[in-house]
Amino acid sequence: MHLCIVSLNAYKSISGCAAGQIGGVELQTSLLARWMAQKGHAVSLVTWDEGGPREEFFDRVRVVKICGQRQGIPGFRFFHPKWTSLVRVLRSINADVYYQNGAENLTGQTAMWCGKNGKRFVFVAASNMDCIKNLPELKNPRDRFLYLYGLRHADRVIVQTRTQKEMMNDNFGVGASVVPMPCPDITVDASVVHESAVSDRILWVGRVCRVKRPHLILDLAERRPDLQFDIVGPVYGDSYAQNVHRRGQTLENVAFHGGISKGKMFFFYSRALCLCCTSEIEGFPNTFLEAWSSRLPVVSTYDPDGVIKQHELGFFEQDVDGLERCIDLLRKDTGVYERISRNARNYFLEHHEADKILEKFECIFNELAKR
Repeated sequence: MHLCIVSLNAYKSISGCAAGQIGGVELQTSLLARWMAQKGHAVSLVTWDEGGPREEFFDRVRVVKICGQRQGIPGFRFFHPKWTSLVRVLRSINADVYYQNGAENLTGQTAMWCGKNGKRFVFVAASNMDCIKNLPELKNPRDRFLYLYGLRHADRVIVQTRTQKEMMNDNFGVGASVVPMPCPDITVDASVVHESAVSDRILWVGRVCRVKRPHLILDLAERRPDLQFDIVGPVYGDSYAQNVHRRGQTLENVAFHGGISKGKMFFFYSRALCLCCTSEIEGFPNTFLEAWSSRLPVVSTYDPDGVIKQHELGFFEQDVDGLERCIDLLRKDTGVYERISRNARNYFLEHHEADKILEKFECIFNELAKR
């Protein structure tokens, strides 16, 4: 089978180079690409041109680049060279199945090409945002139209949670399959016992942007000078993110670390008391899976499908007062901490271990390729 993954920002994730963007979508698509290639399938990954040869191979994955992200004349470059080069590359790859993750105009562009050329198209929702009726993250009417076109013309729509499945049906009349997101086991040694119950470090991981609400972690930091707060992730250039960054720099117990490679993240998970999430809306965060793989409780204002509460993987609270109470409980009660830590590791292995989940994706692709 020949699989083509269209993930224009995934070059850094697949290559490990210094350029480009890396986030949850890029990590998922690169993980999928490598795994499928290791299983003997032909895998092509379509990305932006960020320098170097137009075609490269990484871990048996063929990376094929369209134009540069800012190439062309503003106002016209959406059509040329962006769309024209995308069509050229999709045609040259000539795969059996095409896969794209996350709501954007690319969803419709890829679906349109697949429909015209008798190819199968799989779309995967990256977040609850992809399932909300008014699509708040797609400001441009053109982008909303193309995303909805792709969503409604996909051969298979995959979502991360039951909540997303219901939203897809209620808001768009689209049937979807629930497949949990896979995550590599980031622990150096799975037998190592996590010893962070006595830690005073709180870890926050994500993009410093409005939807993640990092100002709440700063509110907590101001209250609790006895705790240390590690903020890991890129700081966006908008006024909200810059204000958060400036405010955090005035607090002695807050450290901004910027973007960190996944290979170095275990260091932060291993020394933290817990992962704290302050997001208003998410999908199923990779950071939760990484934390649970390393036995770390999650204290969060967002609970995907209620799994944190149902499986005792941490605590779900709606405000800073609640987050603070739960953090204090984890620090003071080692029995609670140890129980949650065990639950976290067991839940990760049972529900999100990479090989188990990626086999489900492989079955879907094989089924579509045979039609």
